[in-house]
Amino acid sequence: MADLVPNESAADGGPPPTAVDLKVEYQQSGVKDILDELDRELVGLEPVKQRIRETAALLLVERARKRLGLAHETPTLHMSFTGNPGTGKTTVALRMANLLHRLGYIRKGHLVSVTRDDLVGQYIGHTAPKTKEILKKAMGGVLFIDEAYYLYRQENERDYGQEAIEILLQVMENQRDDLVVILAGYADRMDRFFESNPGFRSRIAHHIDFPDYTDDELLTIGEMMLSDQSYRLDAEARRVMAQYITARRRQSHFANARSIRNALDRARLRQANRLLDTSDGPSSAEELSTITAADIRPSRVLAAVKATEEQAS
Repeated sequence: MADLVPNESAADGGPPPTAVDLKVEYQQSGVKDILDELDRELVGLEPVKQRIRETAALLLVERARKRLGLAHETPTLHMSFTGNPGTGKTTVALRMANLLHRLGYIRKGHLVSVTRDDLVGQYIGHTAPKTKEILKKAMGGVLFIDEAYYLYRQENERDYGQEAIEILLQVMENQRDDLVVILAGYADRMDRFFESNPGFRSRIAHHIDFPDYTDDELLTIGEMMLSDQSYRLDAEARRVMAQYITARRRQSHFANARSIRNALDRARLRQANRLLDTSDGPSSAEELSTITAADIRPSRVLAAVKATEEQAS
C-alpha cells in the first residue's frame, strides 16, 4: 500500500513519501477554514471565490509535488484585482495573504496596503527610499497597491512614478519567493496601465475580476453590517432600504458595499436624533437597536426619486 503521509517531509532525513493524501492536506493546512470563512463573510462574488478555490488547489498540489520529490517550480503568485470600489478587493487580499501563509508560500502572511502617495516622492531622490521602505515592510507577505494605475502618469514628464515602477518590477522578479504583489483598480484603467507597462503584465499570473453586487446582495450586506453592530432593520425599514439601494445604484459615484455602509451610518445618525427627540423615559435595547423606515426615508436619494415621480405625474 502506498505510503500516505499527510504532514511530513524528507527534511528530517528520511525518505520522501510515495504518496500524499490531498484531502488530509486540505483539512490540516487550514485552507478549508479560510475558504469556508470567505463563503460566510463575503456575500456574492462567486467568480472570485471560484478563482481563489482554484488557486488554493494549485498551490496545494504544487506543495504535494515538492514533498514527493517531483520536478516543481514556485508558481508566480503576483495578482491583479479589477472591479469597482466597494466590491471586496481589500478583504479578499487579506484572505489571500492568510491562505498563502498557511500553505507556506509566504513567511509572515501580513498585508501592507498602499497607494501611489506611499511609494512616489515629490522631488528627486525621494521616491527610491520611500518605495524601498514599503517593500521592506511587505517582505514575507503581500503588498496590495490600490489604484495602481496612478503610479504611471505619462502626461507628466517630471513625474517620479516610473522610478517606483522600475523598483517594483525588479523586486517582483528577483524576490518573488518572498513577496506577493497585488495590483488593484478599475478594469479599464488597469488594462491601459498594463499596455503602458508590459513588464507588469508579464509578471502577473492571476487576473481576477470583481463583479458589482446585485440589489439583493447589497441588502444582505447592509443587514450583516448592522448585525455586526447589534442593529437591525424592521420590516418597513428593510423595504425602504431596498428602494434606496435600487435608486442609489443608478446614481454616479456608487461604491457598492462602501456606499451602503455610508447610508447606514447616516440612518443610525437619524435614529439617534429621533430617539432623543421622542424619548420621555427609559429606552429598551430593542428601541436602541432598531432602524425604522423613518430613519431612511429622509435620504436625499429617496427625496430625489419622490420629486421625479411627482414631476412625472
